Amino acid sequence: MQCPLLYRFRVIDKLPEKPSEAATRGTLVHAVLERLFDAPAADRTAPRARALIPGQWDRLLESKPELTELFAGDTEGERLSRWLGEAERLVERWFSLEDPTRLEPAERELFVETELESGLRLRGVIDRIDVAPTGDVRIVDYKTGKAPRPEYAEGPLFQMKFYALVIWRLKGIVPSRLQLVYLGSGDVLTYDPVVADLERVERKLLALWEAIALATETGDWRPRPTKLCGWCDHQAVCPEFGGTPPVYPLSVRPAGSGEDGQGTMGPDRAEAGRPVALEGL
Repeated sequence: MQCPLLYRFRVIDKLPEKPSEAATRGTLVHAVLERLFDAPAADRTAPRARALIPGQWDRLLESKPELTELFAGDTEGERLSRWLGEAERLVERWFSLEDPTRLEPAERELFVETELESGLRLRGVIDRIDVAPTGDVRIVDYKTGKAPRPEYAEGPLFQMKFYALVIWRLKGIVPSRLQLVYLGSGDVLTYDPVVADLERVERKLLALWEAIALATETGDWRPRPTKLCGWCDHQAVCPEFGGTPPVYPLSVRPAGSGEDGQGTMGPDRAEAGRPVALEGL
């Protein structure tokens, strides 16, 4: 949705991307908030959460050694210290937005996957699912950035509706609430979906998949310039910046050749290198 050519670079070409301090900090904060719920309710305090940060950072480095590149040349450890301090402030802010001593999540960092009637598979990882005594389900997602302005709020909300659709198709339950917790600005945004919302999301995903299938088969991936281009790792191979994309690694067919099956999902789309599912972020 952001940029078809970026989708190609990431999903089909699998071009490497440098780790970023912001994204890695988000991963670290998510890990701390997940692990905090291992403790008894009364022990879920801000000091305990801060104390989890060094250990979770070590675990992250162990699983992804490439993250050491983030602070290459930081011989005095000043940049790393500031970065960890920013993670601490984000974790502390969470306690002003939610009270973990009153929460008992049903699920944390839950991997979910379902297949629609069309054959399209949807999958993602949900930060937290709360289930009330009444059976009402709340999907919660932590964001370490700031809440977007209203005109840009649809993107994060679409992600939440994506997760709600997966839960609905998996369990037959429409989540009562979708909740975005923005630690960067201290905002909590909520939305209460209904079946019609999720049906619209499903139609949109199917249309999106048709577009992906067509671009995959024809090799026609268009860049979509936005302000986010300044943070893209692939400017050197993007036509918008005078670059040339790498040779397309898949076989192509001319658009409109009459071949059946375009936009459908079946075993023929499981060929090496071809995307076979949509994932929530």
